[in-house]
Parts: sequence; C-alpha cells; structure tokens
Amino acid sequence: MYLNGQMIYDDRHFQDHMFSQVPIQIYCGRSHSDIGFIEYYGKEFVQVNNIFYSRKQFTFVSRPGY
Repeated sequence: MYLNGQMIYDDRHFQDHMFSQVPIQIYCGRSHSDIGFIEYYGKEFVQVNNIFYSRKQFTFVSRPGY
C-alpha cells in the first residue's frame, strides 16, 4: 500500500493506482495542478480527468483515502 503523500514515478506505481482506483495528486513544481484517478498511463504521459500530464514535467503523489 502507498502512503499519503508518497511520490509515484514507476510504471508499477501507476498501474497499482489505476487498478486499485487510488487517487493521485499532480504538481507542476510546487503548484497543485489536479487530483483524480488515473485513466491511462504510458511511458510519456499519465491521463487524469481527461487531461494528459507529461511524466517528465509533472510530479505525481499518492493520495489514498482522498
């Protein structure tokens, strides 16, 4: 299980969150960008709320229980 606030970055992390429907929070630098459930992930992007976020540009954080 993932801790609240734990950074996720590996394909396995994204797969776990998508399969288990654990929400994630997305940051651009220190600014909050979005929060929601992973709809799709690939090598370059993660889709949340019908928006594709670059895995290189954004930081993804686990938010279980949100």
